[in-house]
Amino acid sequence: MSASVHSSGSNAWWTPRLVWPVAAAAVIRFGLLATALVRTGTSVIASGDTASYLEPGRNLLWHGCFVTGTLPEIDRTPGYPLFLALFSLPGLEIAAFAQVLLSVLSVVLVWRLARAVFGDGPAALIAAWLFSLEPVSVIYSVRLLPETLYLALLLLSLERLAVFFRSRRLSALAVSGVWLAAATFVRPVSYYLPVALALGVFLFFIKIPGLRWKAPAVLLLCTVPWLAAWQLRNWNETGFTGFSSIVQRNLYFYQAAEVTARAESRSFAGVQSDFGYPDERAYLARHPEQAGWSQASRIAYMGSEAGRILRAHPVSFLKMYAEGSAVVAFTPCVADLLRLLDAYPENWPQRVVSEGPLRMALRLIQTHPWLVAAMAALELLLLAFYLFALRGTLRMGPRLPQLWLLLGVALYFLAVSGGAQAVGRYRLPVMPVVCVLAAEGLRRRITFYSGTRVDASRNHSVQVDATTK
Repeated sequence: MSASVHSSGSNAWWTPRLVWPVAAAAVIRFGLLATALVRTGTSVIASGDTASYLEPGRNLLWHGCFVTGTLPEIDRTPGYPLFLALFSLPGLEIAAFAQVLLSVLSVVLVWRLARAVFGDGPAALIAAWLFSLEPVSVIYSVRLLPETLYLALLLLSLERLAVFFRSRRLSALAVSGVWLAAATFVRPVSYYLPVALALGVFLFFIKIPGLRWKAPAVLLLCTVPWLAAWQLRNWNETGFTGFSSIVQRNLYFYQAAEVTARAESRSFAGVQSDFGYPDERAYLARHPEQAGWSQASRIAYMGSEAGRILRAHPVSFLKMYAEGSAVVAFTPCVADLLRLLDAYPENWPQRVVSEGPLRMALRLIQTHPWLVAAMAALELLLLAFYLFALRGTLRMGPRLPQLWLLLGVALYFLAVSGGAQAVGRYRLPVMPVVCVLAAEGLRRRITFYSGTRVDASRNHSVQVDATTK
């Protein structure tokens, strides 16, 4: 394909070839939503952390104040709360409907990301098909949690970044930075990602004087000021200087509690209770001396106390963190699917990290063999995704910058998502990368529709004029 042809189509949002994967994604996701609403109403789709996003979002929408109760909200950032509050005005069902639409749109965004990596060829379409069927994206499109919105914004950012690597246009890099900042306001998990990406851009363009410093500077200037503005808001209203206090809370109530439970041979839930989990009333009952403390002082205490505990047990912490990363990478996420379908067993094991996957599997085989079969099927599907992604990685070659972009982003999310609070839904930002790489691994010398042929000896597609075939 000529450069001009690729350039002219690089910003296309649609092709007729996307009809079927998008239709499949819509049927599967809306079918699951309809089934969940019939079987469980909104009780499951709005369970868990949904309320902690909805209250500050509605206060921001109705009163212009991002608060929970009477206190400024510093655990949650305003991206998803505002989205949820806005679309839930007619009802939570409408918010779930809007979120499923976003998930369907993400199929198109995965296609665009793959096009930016491979060009306008079959691999991009295969990636769209893979993501339309990917179980984690299906399950959590229905749950009212921030992952789906976050992923859509992240894909917008990564696609522009991949375009920058192809075209070296700083405008694409600037747009990528803005989208990444927007994503971070939905989930703070990408707070450190701009710095990591800027370092990668610097290393890749280190021998190109015009871009060596300019490119990472543009990326950071389009990302960091937005995040700094929110930190300034937190400091001004509460004295807390960070971006989100959920980091310190997770360190204290999950990481430090899990390490303590292992060191003292106690239950994780019991240690969490001793620490003051799950709410402010329980916390102050355990720490009455902090009743007059400010929010910032309590968060500072949690952070310092968690740091002290983790430093005292470094080996246990590293082991626990690695186990959590494995949970994120490999758990099939059957439990949430069963909850949506009102088929969740009452005696289902709750603590994979504490019990260990082998012990949990043995117990389930004895009590719920048919569920084990469903878990095995989803696990094998996940392993197939990984296997083809590995093959695609090897086929792309080590010098392709887009490959390092994809691998770096995937490893970043796995690295920051480990620990005792690890759950399968944290894998969602990794799965588009897996789908894109797996698409290259699945590519063969076959004909897709009437105009595209795949040449297995090369790493790009060849457009064939139908009139000369």
